[in-house]
Amino acid sequence: MASSAAVPFWRAAGMTYITYSNICANLVRKCLKEPYKAESMNREKVHFSLSKWADGKPQKPVLRSDAPEVF
Repeated sequence: MASSAAVPFWRAAGMTYITYSNICANLVRKCLKEPYKAESMNREKVHFSLSKWADGKPQKPVLRSDAPEVF
């Protein structure tokens, strides 16, 4: 038996809530005026490090700073 409850439109579109939320956040950031736009774009960056392992020991980590995908 099918439920008669309403399905969120992001779910009906085949998205996860995180994907929907990221799209909305990107749209809001693009609509901001300066200097707020620049500040929000800087907060959007992702910083992480990668370490390869060899013989059970980590090698020198590589620091990365990538911006997330823009929709």
